[in-house]
Amino acid sequence: MADGDRTQIARELYRDFASGDRDAVERTLADDFAFSSPLDVGLDRAGYFERCWPGAGRGQKFDFVRLVEAGDEVIVTYELIRSDGTRARNTEVLTFDGDHICRSEVYFGWNVE
Repeated sequence: MADGDRTQIARELYRDFASGDRDAVERTLADDFAFSSPLDVGLDRAGYFERCWPGAGRGQKFDFVRLVEAGDEVIVTYELIRSDGTRARNTEVLTFDGDHICRSEVYFGWNVE
């Protein structure tokens, strides 16, 4: 995979989540995708769509603070801008298997003024 491709896939993942494009997200996630956050540890792909997908497509935007590709991982720090204008900052580690995301680890940050 060429340099930068995985960071582009990561950008597109957040764009597709924000727009509610589930088909695009499903094509991006590996069949054995695993998701963990402080609230949801060890969700499988079906669990991710059940628990997390209802938050998609709600007018949110993602401002990327950092996108760092390291081996099979992309580290993403973003500021989430909610539809009401409030902001929060999180970091996620996305692990790739080829051009599919096979794991997402979410580390919650804080609200941003």
